[in-house]
Amino acid sequence: MKLLYGLATIGILGGIIVLIFSPKVLVVDRGGVTAAHLAQNGTSSIPTVPEAPPPVSVPIAQSGKDIAAQPQLPNPPEIIKAIYLTGWSAGSMTQLQRIIAMIKRTELNAVVIDVKDFSGYVSYTMDIPEVLADGANAEIRIAKPNTLIKLLHDNGVYAIARITVFQDPILAKAHPEWALRNKTNDKIWTDSKGLAWMDPAGQGTRDYVISIAKDALSRGFDEVNFDYVRFASDGALGNIAYPYWDQKTSRHSVIAGFFKYLREQMGSAKMSADLFGLATVNRDDLGIGQVLEDALKYFDAVSPMVYPSHYAPGFIGYQKPAAHPYEVIKYSMDHALLKRDALIAGTTSTPGIPEGQLGKLRPWIQDFNLGAVYTADMVKSEFKATYDSLLNGSSTSAYDGWMIWDPSNRYTESALAAKQ
Repeated sequence: MKLLYGLATIGILGGIIVLIFSPKVLVVDRGGVTAAHLAQNGTSSIPTVPEAPPPVSVPIAQSGKDIAAQPQLPNPPEIIKAIYLTGWSAGSMTQLQRIIAMIKRTELNAVVIDVKDFSGYVSYTMDIPEVLADGANAEIRIAKPNTLIKLLHDNGVYAIARITVFQDPILAKAHPEWALRNKTNDKIWTDSKGLAWMDPAGQGTRDYVISIAKDALSRGFDEVNFDYVRFASDGALGNIAYPYWDQKTSRHSVIAGFFKYLREQMGSAKMSADLFGLATVNRDDLGIGQVLEDALKYFDAVSPMVYPSHYAPGFIGYQKPAAHPYEVIKYSMDHALLKRDALIAGTTSTPGIPEGQLGKLRPWIQDFNLGAVYTADMVKSEFKATYDSLLNGSSTSAYDGWMIWDPSNRYTESALAAKQ
């Protein structure tokens, strides 16, 4: 899937990158996406989430030292209302001041910041041996992460560190023995966007990700959000050779095992995980290992990416699901809640799980133009669907807020309620 949007200006002020984004218009070649799960020919039909392409690399001046690591926010919000920021945006004082000003004016109280994104690069310098060895420090976006955290916390903003997991071109190059291989030529396998993936069953990759997550928390991030926690979903999937997965163990067992290992290694740290929106309604693992019930057992919050643009034509009777955000999200979150309630109730053969031991639901919602032009009213309808489902359902304590995605980080403020 191709995506294009413009960066109008890249400049440097005071040693900090300044990014001025053009209006949020995405032009996407959807490549014939017509099904709701993996196609039978070995190529994926699950659309991927639009990511922000990196700007032209500009070195950040490292003038002055960072301050000491910060503590977590002493009084975190009970309900999270967050927006996503790239590492580039978080490293730009101009962008950051704009975002904080908007947070002060609106109901927003949190930001999700890329600490390791789809490129495999980390956003700030880390003294982790493997990060140093594999070159993931080579494209720094945030010069002073501890200073960033203090600025956010001083303004009462909850800071979430987003970490992509199994899509990682940098780690694949450094450790090809951990990466997916191409059966036809034994080179590193890449997806339709030319990006490499790691074998989800590989222990080295798991420990690498955990080391980055622990570093983020040690800086003062309040939560770690894990994305791309799945098997590869697009490209010539039939050509993949797995160095660790035996292809007998189910994919969802592999991913559930990773979830369990994360919790064991991270202890009581606040963690969330992103899943495809279809995980709310499908009974299988989408061919990528994602099962909502598995995630609910190990994360504090589970965030289905219920972007209406990412549902296939015909979903619940709509040829253009993106044009019906309320209906799509309400249906999806209703079914997510039913799945969570079923875990609590248990069955005759499986005991129920106390609600306090399950993660809550915090969906990602769409604020980008794909499949339809997303006006303030469209975004508001997504909020309403979330509230009508999770606040009026049988388990209202399942509600943990929402997070908004726009790869350009230009959000529709008129869709947000004013700060009370």
